[in-house]
Amino acid sequence: MVWQLAIDLSLTIYKLTADFPKHEIYGMTSQMRRASVSIASNIAEGSARGTRKDFRQFVLIAKGSICELQTQLCIARRLDYADSERFSFAEQQAQDIAQMLSGLSKYLAVPAPLKKAN
Repeated sequence: MVWQLAIDLSLTIYKLTADFPKHEIYGMTSQMRRASVSIASNIAEGSARGTRKDFRQFVLIAKGSICELQTQLCIARRLDYADSERFSFAEQQAQDIAQMLSGLSKYLAVPAPLKKAN
């Protein structure tokens, strides 16, 4: 679920940044897109690693990327690079994902129960 929401956020960010000033193509636009893609990518890579410890580590990296993106959204908003409604939508998506990643990280920090042998 959080992976799919992270994909949706990336699409939102790509659409949002498409209207940013052209002089930001290698700056804010590129940075925000990379951060948004990093979130879903790290969730996917971590889940494929096979251990809770590894998965949690990649979830923590994804949390760092979402914080980076939230900071960039704040700066872009203050620079008036898009209308307030579009920023609010992206910021709410980011907040929801950040909360989910925190919960997932806490869940993965608890050792899995041992399975009983038949």
